[in-house]
Amino acid sequence: MRVDLERVAKDTHGYVGVDLAALCTETALQCIREKMDVIDLEDGTIDAGVLNSMAVTNEHFQTALGSSNPSALCETVVAVPNDSWEDIGGLENVKRELQETVQYPVEHPEKFEKFCMSPSEGVLFYGPPGCCKTLLAKEIANDCQANFISVKGPELLTMWFGESEANVREIFDKARQLAPCVLFFDELDSIATQRGSSLGDAGGAADRVLNQLLTEIDGITAKKTVFIIGAINRPDIIDPALLRPGRLDQLL
Repeated sequence: MRVDLERVAKDTHGYVGVDLAALCTETALQCIREKMDVIDLEDGTIDAGVLNSMAVTNEHFQTALGSSNPSALCETVVAVPNDSWEDIGGLENVKRELQETVQYPVEHPEKFEKFCMSPSEGVLFYGPPGCCKTLLAKEIANDCQANFISVKGPELLTMWFGESEANVREIFDKARQLAPCVLFFDELDSIATQRGSSLGDAGGAADRVLNQLLTEIDGITAKKTVFIIGAINRPDIIDPALLRPGRLDQLL
């Protein structure tokens, strides 16, 4: 067999029937394009020898996957990053801890189950702007071959009552559909400050968004491989509830 179906299955998380049909069509077209130089387009038929030499391979599938996405992602910015650890200089301790916290549970779930270990739901990156927080999140998603959804905290806030919380629910729903998925919240300190501390927030919008965020994190089950990474500049203003065990309890 020239196609590794198990590999294709791992690379098509979140795909539905119509997505798989489109992927197969594009894969077949990739195979045909390779033979275009020996096909006489002016002739109404194709030589039997050319047809018999055509065969779909893993390379055709991988090329087609590069230009296809699940239909669930039509309204969401998502990607499988292609960054590597070599793109990040230093930070060896952070890299190792990130691999142990995120990558190992995805690649070796049977070991965690054997020893009754519960993997962490997420980690919190903290540090000044420009210290590779976003790049680290992309790299670990690439190593896990997981979908990557990036959201900036302020983008979730709107002026309409209840819409900000709905935005949080929608993001988590998308992540569950696309599991395994790394859900990255950049500038999380803009929506995760200690509740009651936003003096200018008369309507309590920031507090409601944080409550919804905590509810969604608690609602992630072990069956859905969704890992949450938050990036902040000031850990001292973060609401302690977000750092409790089972939430973003690992600070890097």
